[in-house]
Amino acid sequence: MSLNGQTVCVTGASSGIGAACVDTFANAGARLLICARRSDRLHERVASLCEAGIEAYAFELDVRDRAAVAASFAGLPADWQCIDILINNAGLSRGLEPLQEGLLDDWDEMLETNVQGLLYVSRAVLPGMVERGSGHLINIGSIAGREVYPNGAVYCASKHAVGAITQGMRLDLSGTGVKVSILDPGLVNTEFSKVRFHGDQDRADKTYLGMTPLGGVDVASAVRWVAEQPAHVNVAEVLLFPSDQASATVVHRRS
Repeated sequence: MSLNGQTVCVTGASSGIGAACVDTFANAGARLLICARRSDRLHERVASLCEAGIEAYAFELDVRDRAAVAASFAGLPADWQCIDILINNAGLSRGLEPLQEGLLDDWDEMLETNVQGLLYVSRAVLPGMVERGSGHLINIGSIAGREVYPNGAVYCASKHAVGAITQGMRLDLSGTGVKVSILDPGLVNTEFSKVRFHGDQDRADKTYLGMTPLGGVDVASAVRWVAEQPAHVNVAEVLLFPSDQASATVVHRRS
């Protein structure tokens, strides 16, 4: 399917996988509807896209805020109301401690962003897709949604929930013309680990020590491939690893 002229909404679009998706879909000729908490980055991005002749519209959004999500999508300009592809990318991890030492605020932030935020945005966008009889919802999951690893219980639980929600969406939307996909990446070198470790860049860098991780563009390219399939083809699930990774915990590291 051609993405030219399609309206693609990307949450968490200010950095990492989200920002890479913006670039990748812009290169495919899509119209970009982008949102994130960091509005300064968004508006800079829209300015550069418009200079390149790409239609783009940005709005600040914290997906955890249920009222703000509903109001933001309901209040979009008329020519941005019809969303063809929704990429639920906004998400994060906080901390890497055993459950008995975990910080409650970290747990709340992960569950509210990764689970509730995804649900709020999906609930705002899906009725329009169903009414039009077409659309594609692509959730960005994680290998953590397939395997549980030590000290990651709550983050893994949140991504397992994304996997279950994705399966439930596919069942609920059967026959509507709306496709639902999930893409689960392994190690991706973005701001993810820096956020997880509350800004500790040295600790974040050790996550990728001695191996070659995925980049945001690798994930975005896979998302684009999922989105470009013809209407009768739904790529339900994708698991994307760097070559040095074999599972959530098995990673080949060179000395």
